[in-house]
Amino acid sequence: MSIDMTKWQDMARERVHDRPAGTGRMAGKIAIVTGAAQGFGQGIAEALHAEGATVVVADLNAAKAEEVACAMGERASAIAVNVADEQSVADLMGQTVERYGGIDILMETVGVVRSGPLTSFEQKDLEFVTNLNYTAVFLCCKYAAMIMQAQYQADPKAMFDIVVMASKSGLTGSNKNFAYAGSKFGAIGLVESFALELCEHNIKVNAICPGNFLDGPLWSDPKNGLFLQYLHAGKVPGAKTVEDVRRAYEAKVPMGRGCLPQDVARAVMYCVEQQYETGQAIPVTGGQIMLH
Repeated sequence: MSIDMTKWQDMARERVHDRPAGTGRMAGKIAIVTGAAQGFGQGIAEALHAEGATVVVADLNAAKAEEVACAMGERASAIAVNVADEQSVADLMGQTVERYGGIDILMETVGVVRSGPLTSFEQKDLEFVTNLNYTAVFLCCKYAAMIMQAQYQADPKAMFDIVVMASKSGLTGSNKNFAYAGSKFGAIGLVESFALELCEHNIKVNAICPGNFLDGPLWSDPKNGLFLQYLHAGKVPGAKTVEDVRRAYEAKVPMGRGCLPQDVARAVMYCVEQQYETGQAIPVTGGQIMLH
């Protein structure tokens, strides 16, 4: 598919110095946060907005995205997106430029999990996870980079940021959770490669590798949450309830708790504020994963 972004690139060049006002560490930044209708994405979007950024709450769940954006108030709005669909992603970038004048930060947080033993795992589940955790990173980065490169041409002193939500499972293997871990390893590979390619355009590309958001919907959903999936998959020997699974995962963390959205938001803002690091996968794991 070939999608013409020329109109939006021209508009971004023309409006590169036209930024909504705000007060705080992220003041004047225009940020897209995908998957921002709930979970880590919502928490990051709210934190960026609180620090002065203009935020696009981008999510497949349009009604929930609108609700989140309305609660933030001024300098926030919602755009529906399917990050696995190329046209939808291109439209997200174009609508953001049309609405606000450009894109300074892309925060790609969409992620799904399907877990289970290798010998009984279905190909369709592998493809589902890969499509949203890996291919979607490529699509979002591709179309955001088109806009950011155009802005760089108009203002070579400006800096731009792409931050991808990876996972601690992108830094080490995960038992009976290979589809997720493999997709996150792959996403980090994309981040490192894009960082090398886009650095000349002042576009920093980094990944955040959070620990487990045990209070979030990915884990706690009563129908298909990870506590339930891992209980059924036998990932925690001897566990008989989801509470047993939770306690086992809390015990893995030296700091004794799961990761929270504010923990990740602080790491995201570090990525944006610093000007001398790109291609990194930053753990936010309470000491569970330590890089060497």
